[in-house]
Amino acid sequence: MLSSNLKLLGKYSHLSEKFQQGLTWLAQSDIASLPDGKHKIPDTDLTADIQSYDSKVQEQCRFESHHSHFDIQYVAEGREFFGVCNVDGLTVTEAHPERDTYFYGRPENFGCVLLNKGDFIIVSPEEAHMAKCAVEGKPEKVRKVVIKVEC
Repeated sequence: MLSSNLKLLGKYSHLSEKFQQGLTWLAQSDIASLPDGKHKIPDTDLTADIQSYDSKVQEQCRFESHHSHFDIQYVAEGREFFGVCNVDGLTVTEAHPERDTYFYGRPENFGCVLLNKGDFIIVSPEEAHMAKCAVEGKPEKVRKVVIKVEC
């Protein structure tokens, strides 16, 4: 997992080209002017999925992972808690291999990262993550961009 803010993008020039392409697009795009939905990132094989939603209390959120790609998740508006833990030892409760999405029972122990406007997090296939969690249990409007980076 890597979590930071886009204004610090210059510190991450060591990341592979695909991650650089996705993060640079986020930094240079006017996300507010783009509608929700999937957007092809020009001159790459990446797609950005722009989503708007109300965050949820943690009990309504589920842990998930992906076997063949990393996620870059960027908060364009609002804020949310983002749970994360290693997939080792977790029990798959629902699998959608055609979408490369696997859901898990809630682990006993996990960490949370607070994502504010402008923050991004990169999670690997080895990490289960729980997005869309309300901060302090108080749901709020969130606008997020998710970019899938193939392994």
